[in-house]
Amino acid sequence: MNLIHTDIAPGEVVARTPEDLPATSKTVTYNDTPLLDAYSASVISVVEKVGPAVVHIRVRQEAKGNAPQTGGSGSGFLIAPDGFILTNSHVVHSASKIDVSLSDGRSYPAELIGDDPHSDLAVIRINAPSLSSIKFAPARSARVGQIAIAIGNPYGFEHTVTAGIVSALGRTFPATTGRLIDNVIQTDAALNPGNSGGPLVNSHGEVIGVNTAVISVAQGICFAIGSETADFVAAWLIKDGRIRRGYLGIGGQEVPLHVRVARFHGLAQTTGVLIHSIEKESPAAQAGLESGDVLLTFDHHPLRSVHDLQRLLVHSRIGDRVDVSYLRLNQKQETTIVPIDLEAP
Repeated sequence: MNLIHTDIAPGEVVARTPEDLPATSKTVTYNDTPLLDAYSASVISVVEKVGPAVVHIRVRQEAKGNAPQTGGSGSGFLIAPDGFILTNSHVVHSASKIDVSLSDGRSYPAELIGDDPHSDLAVIRINAPSLSSIKFAPARSARVGQIAIAIGNPYGFEHTVTAGIVSALGRTFPATTGRLIDNVIQTDAALNPGNSGGPLVNSHGEVIGVNTAVISVAQGICFAIGSETADFVAAWLIKDGRIRRGYLGIGGQEVPLHVRVARFHGLAQTTGVLIHSIEKESPAAQAGLESGDVLLTFDHHPLRSVHDLQRLLVHSRIGDRVDVSYLRLNQKQETTIVPIDLEAP
């Protein structure tokens, strides 16, 4: 028995065990097992729900000159039960042949429906029965700190799954064309080889992003194209096969507006688009915009997020003068800008 001596009167001997001490003096032990079990159960549930919709993509590219035929592979996921599959542009771009393997072992040839290298997204389609599909999460539902689960199908018959959290929102990432992709999610869920084009999902099994890149020297920092951008681009690719978009030459992200500033200028919106980079001799530079400006409206439409701006630039006012309002050092200013046509290569 461990004896603990306390203050005692002369001649008095008192022995106490730890069990005799007040509750505040006892060592408290925490049991994380139920929490870990709940986390595991959540990931398992998501994989079982989403896994059947994640596919393996194999591509072949025609030989040029004396060069041998080349190939590659990646992942994708079904966004509709009629065979439409969303993946990365760099997975299928310039492919002469595309084959898709499902998680149940079936394999089908695929047709390229639309390709947009500027957002690194593409849609392909297979003709197959009994297909599972997954849906996008509600707009602007992703939160920093929430569970993020990356699922891929790099080999065709089994999934790879990694889990982590959403580390940051509103990042930008350069596409292969040099254009900055906005609304990119940063996560610490590791992106394994062959998982590019697979979904990044939340704990409900809804797509919050499309896995697209990893910076190897940054200790596993991975990036995914946000669901709003992916859903928007996919819809246009299915409809027209390409996107004709206006180009301003800026990189930006959504930022909150100070309440007093918004009230002073009579703004109904609570967020705007912060310009953090401007390309030289671009329409934005010619309009006098600068890094640090916060865009408020475009063509008299409020800009609450980068997605709002991207939506307005598609098939909208290309070559025409457009009124733009913005904040510079909390002062509201206006200018006009002429979007130019950004043709896909």
